[in-house]
Amino acid sequence: MKLVLTVVELLRQLMERQALRRFDEGGLSEEQEERIGLTLMLLDERMTELRERYGLRPEDLNLDLGPLGPLLPRE
Repeated sequence: MKLVLTVVELLRQLMERQALRRFDEGGLSEEQEERIGLTLMLLDERMTELRERYGLRPEDLNLDLGPLGPLLPRE
């Protein structure tokens, strides 16, 4: 489950960065911005619930890739 949640968290962070880039470029309508924001908030809440259910902390999902460093950026 830890690996699955790690992959989902990686994808969530990538989607969040993409959304922020699109917000900054002004390429979204107000409705799209609202929908993306709500979706990202709900996904974050669900990830928190799943981590708690399986006794994982956010840092538990950050795999160490050895010489490449951590998988997820440190926040």
